[in-house]
Amino acid sequence: MKNILLIGGSYGIGLEIAKSMAEEHNVHIAARSSENIPANCTYHSFDVLTDHIEDLDLPETIDGLVYCPGSINLRPFKMLKPEAFSKDLEINFMSLVKVVHTLLPKLKNSKQASLVFFSTVAVKVGMPFHTSVAAAKGAIEGFAKALAAEYAPSFRVNVIAPSLTDTPLAGKLLSSDEKKEKMGERHPLKRVGNASDIAEIASFLLSEKSSWMTGQILGVDGGMSTLNVH
Repeated sequence: MKNILLIGGSYGIGLEIAKSMAEEHNVHIAARSSENIPANCTYHSFDVLTDHIEDLDLPETIDGLVYCPGSINLRPFKMLKPEAFSKDLEINFMSLVKVVHTLLPKLKNSKQASLVFFSTVAVKVGMPFHTSVAAAKGAIEGFAKALAAEYAPSFRVNVIAPSLTDTPLAGKLLSSDEKKEKMGERHPLKRVGNASDIAEIASFLLSEKSSWMTGQILGVDGGMSTLNVH
């Protein structure tokens, strides 16, 4: 059994990943809330903005790492102060860097660990009101590719870039059936994503089925990033 560590995993995509992986692996969830944590997972109280990952009682070997914390801060650029960019960078990128840097010895103890990060379709496709989140997620994509190159074949690093997904984080954007339908119509596959759509890909990237994949940005976005069907 592999040791899988989810940073964030008490709701949304992280929780779905935990559910799918816990059947066959030892899943550790480091998150702010223990409210929804499955009984067959190990919970660690952890806030990426205030706590230190080295303080947690984690296994000496980590075979899979998923970093879930993120933000959706969609506002016109003229209304975004530089502090907003700093805040988005801190939770999406800098906290990720700190976690990975600290966990390097545990990751290198694995035969070949798999790291999974999250970006957004808005990095590849320029979208209005996405300047802050696209900048933060774009940093993740560049970091992931460089990290994958530097640590191959010791461990693999891949990034999932979703479009709008129906999770608590996107609650304000999808607060009614009408909004979900309207947002869904923007996608070639005519629906927004759900947590299991993304979790399935993450589980694949954590598994041996993807053992010849690293340094990839996977668009899981209903066709948004590559198709123009309008």
